[in-house]
Amino acid sequence: MSGRHRPNPTTRFTPRLRLVLSAAAASTMALATIGILGITDGDSADSVDVVEAVPRATQDRADRAQRPTASPTSSPRPTVKPPSPSASPDAPPPKPAAAPLTTPPPASPSAKPRVTTPSRPAAAPVRTCGASFYETGETTASGEPFDPDGLTAAHRTFAFGTRLKVTNTANGQSVTVRINDRGPFVDDRCLDLARGAFKEIASLGAGVITVSYQVL
Repeated sequence: MSGRHRPNPTTRFTPRLRLVLSAAAASTMALATIGILGITDGDSADSVDVVEAVPRATQDRADRAQRPTASPTSSPRPTVKPPSPSASPDAPPPKPAAAPLTTPPPASPSAKPRVTTPSRPAAAPVRTCGASFYETGETTASGEPFDPDGLTAAHRTFAFGTRLKVTNTANGQSVTVRINDRGPFVDDRCLDLARGAFKEIASLGAGVITVSYQVL
C-alpha cells in the first residue's frame, strides 16, 4: 500500500474544475453587476423622488400660505345703504346747518372811552353903527306897551326878543337891551334905544353916538 501512489484528484479534474469555477465566477460577477445596477437605479429613483418631493412639499406650503384663512369668529358686516331720496317722497328736506355764533372780542381794559366835548357855537360878529334914543310912544311893534325908562331897543330886522350887547365906542361902557320894536328909519343909524338904555352908556345931550353891538 505504501508503495502505491493514488492519483491526485486535483490533478485529475483540473480542467473541469477550472471550467466550473470560471462559470461560477462569471455567474457571480453577472449577478453582482445586476445587483449593483439595480441598487443604483433604485437609489437614483429614490433620489429623484426625494428631489421631486421636496419642491412639491415647498410648493404645497407656499400654496397653503397664500390661501386666505377664514376666521371662525369674524362675520361679515352688513352694508347699510343710505335711503334713496325717491323712496321717501314725504320726507322733509334737510335743514341747513346753523351758522356758528360769533362772540365779539372783549374790550381791552386799557382802551379809554373817548370824551367828546360839545363845540361852542361861533360867536356872533361885532358890528358898528350909529345909535339914537327915543322917549315917546304908547305901544311897541311887538304889542308891548312902551316904557321909556326900560332897557329895550328898536331894530329893523332882528326878531323880537333878541338880546344885544351895545357898547359905546367912545367910552367903552356897555348895556344889554332886548329888541321889542322896529326902527330907526334913518340911513346912518341901525339902533334906536329907549331913553333908559341910552342913559347907561352916554348922556342924553349927545343925541347920536357910535356903538358896536353883538347878538348874545
